[in-house]
Amino acid sequence: MALTVLKNLVNPEVMADLVEKKLHDLIRFLPLAEVDTTLVGRPGDTLTLPSYQYIGDADVLGEGSTLTPASLNAGTVSATIHKVAKGVELSDEAVLSGYGDPMGQAAMQLATAIANKTDNEMLGILAAISAPMLYETASTTTALAPADVNDAQELFGEDIDVGEKVLVCSPRLYTAIRNTKAWLPASEIAADRMIRGAVGEAYGCQIIVSNKLKNVDPLAEVAYIVKPGALKVILKRDTLIETDRDILKFTTVITGSKHEVCYLFDASKAIKLAVKS
Repeated sequence: MALTVLKNLVNPEVMADLVEKKLHDLIRFLPLAEVDTTLVGRPGDTLTLPSYQYIGDADVLGEGSTLTPASLNAGTVSATIHKVAKGVELSDEAVLSGYGDPMGQAAMQLATAIANKTDNEMLGILAAISAPMLYETASTTTALAPADVNDAQELFGEDIDVGEKVLVCSPRLYTAIRNTKAWLPASEIAADRMIRGAVGEAYGCQIIVSNKLKNVDPLAEVAYIVKPGALKVILKRDTLIETDRDILKFTTVITGSKHEVCYLFDASKAIKLAVKS
């Protein structure tokens, strides 16, 4: 009879593939970002990256007037690659019994932990958006309203109807939008959904709801309208799964890590909505 040992059950390469596949599904905002892997295997961790600036609002022209073209300026931003990591520890009994698929659960938990960190970084980048791509409500006494989603898109200027758009909003704002005539449920846009988890569409935006934007005080509420390509994810090293053995506790430690950095690549493709302060 062949002996079953832990190294047969804990295969880092197999688990790395499993985690990587799950990550692409779990990172909700990945479709809004370009993923760049050109730095994989190259030295250095501090990068000087291009960041395109907004060209400004569209101009009002009289009949016969000549339009003055704006310059498309590419500024730069420095970013440092950092490591995102998480680990779990499994006892021999848990692994060998197989009750509840501990290995599959470990892979899912690692993938979820890394995905949530990446999503949080993307939301942090969007939260830092300022003028001219910041839309504020007309009054300090009102929360974000469905009409604000429509009005804010004026900041896209002449590109207002160019490309797909995604509204990332709180459950409260989503509920308000559902009560408007502009609302289209997911069943009516299923074939055209660009982003996984889109619950519907309104004002030309596919909508995803995030509890991370939930706020007890609606006057502190924020939302974002984002076009694909606004964000960029630079990968230095893809998912690495490592294991180590504690021979005194008879447990196996499994860790997962990625080396990456997220940044705002094209500022003209993202709008932050907020209540006037």
